[in-house]
Amino acid sequence: MQIWVDADACPVVVKEVLFRAAERLQVPMTLVANQWVKVPASKIIRSVQVPSGFDVADNWIVEQSQTGDLVITADIPLAAAVVAKGVYALNPRGTFYTPETIGNRLTMRNLMTELRETGQVQSFTSGYGAKDKVAFANQLDKFLMKHSKK
Repeated sequence: MQIWVDADACPVVVKEVLFRAAERLQVPMTLVANQWVKVPASKIIRSVQVPSGFDVADNWIVEQSQTGDLVITADIPLAAAVVAKGVYALNPRGTFYTPETIGNRLTMRNLMTELRETGQVQSFTSGYGAKDKVAFANQLDKFLMKHSKK
């Protein structure tokens, strides 16, 4: 199993949680972004810089991830693509995207995009707070304890 991080928009606090977890359990982790991402000196944590462009990092993650891996992303289309491959996907707020829920989430995301583009609704995303960090860390720990030793 490997952890893949959609690092372009991943909160720093989430990366810090991931760094500690990957080192503690010795789970390989790759952060993927179209810009350079600083990672700690480690034999199991690396950063990959992909070329700039629409969905380049997302497509790279989809291509590289394998069944049983874990992708960390808030990007619903990326989550849908990896879940379809049998890859687990967790958002930075601690919610898993699953085969049962991803279709509805993708439909809602597309509807909201259309409504924003036509000016019918304004976008608002609440800030990332301590409760989000705890929820993410708890879900990550549960997942890694269950899957990292396989």
